[in-house]
Amino acid sequence: MSRFLIEDYQGLEAYTPGEQPRDMQYIKLNTNESPYPPSAGVLNALSSEEVSRLNLYPDPECKELKDALATLYGVGRENVFLSNGSDDILNFSFMAFCGKQTPVKFPEISYGFYKVYAELYGVDYTAIPLREDFSIDIRDYMGNDANVVIANPNAPTGIALSRDEIEQIVKANPDYLVLIDEAYVDFGGESAVVLTKQYDNLLVVGTYSKSRSMAGARLGFAFGNREIIADLEKIKFSTNPYNINRLTLLAGKAAVKDNDYYMENCKEVIKTREFTVKELRKLGFTATDSKANFIFAKSDSVSGETLYLELKKRGILVRHFSSPKICEYNRITVGTREQMQALVDAVADILKQGE
Repeated sequence: MSRFLIEDYQGLEAYTPGEQPRDMQYIKLNTNESPYPPSAGVLNALSSEEVSRLNLYPDPECKELKDALATLYGVGRENVFLSNGSDDILNFSFMAFCGKQTPVKFPEISYGFYKVYAELYGVDYTAIPLREDFSIDIRDYMGNDANVVIANPNAPTGIALSRDEIEQIVKANPDYLVLIDEAYVDFGGESAVVLTKQYDNLLVVGTYSKSRSMAGARLGFAFGNREIIADLEKIKFSTNPYNINRLTLLAGKAAVKDNDYYMENCKEVIKTREFTVKELRKLGFTATDSKANFIFAKSDSVSGETLYLELKKRGILVRHFSSPKICEYNRITVGTREQMQALVDAVADILKQGE
């Protein structure tokens, strides 16, 4: 690090994205991207005519896309916030709503950025252990004098809480913000967006990166009480009001029009997920009940790290975590049926060689 980095950040442990090696052609099942391309409407929206307008700033208020999302989700424009990926919204939320006087609680095993943001802003946090089966005990998040952040479905486990369970957490913390990160909800989870109409302490965050095939476009959205949204807008306009580019706004609006296409793709991902889990279990694997576009699985016949390394040798990338509680598991993104069959075949070969 340089001699100019202030002391507050010298010990910061940054988030580590999934690896992106370029040494060979890989089947990429490690970053939870969609295996399907954006819709035809999105591709058509990104015309050469629109590209020629990149000399102009985008609409900082994102009115057209907000209106489209508000209609799709049944809320008002004033209840929609947009930013440069859901990570940006999480960042703003920790900045705006957490601090030395307002701690935060989140699961110990969950999206790694929560801990990073808490440490970045000097927020007191409690990382609450999951149950033995990796599920969340909602009683751990009720009436604890702290903001609550939960990924639902959770990552990397894929296990989901019901809307009723989310509502119990929200009701039990009326004086604190409850943020529900729904990055994976379209793959079998139950969205809590409707609850934002009833509770003024709930913020629901979504992304175009997973179910809407736009990880490379960087577009996130959130729904909440108009005062919460106004707070986020204040932070955004105090940092970078133009943080969503013109082409991403156009793509986002076109994707809303083509929502049926994306929801059909989600159904295909669910089918492929269930097929893959079934095949892995035939090979002796244990897998959680994932409601996301990934599988969280382990084998008693090969360690998590060995399986990850052997798959990489065979041109298949999965995500391995070194944390002791989950190091025997790998998180496997659900790709196409062909890609997942290649994974199953490679796993079978690895197990056979280990006999």
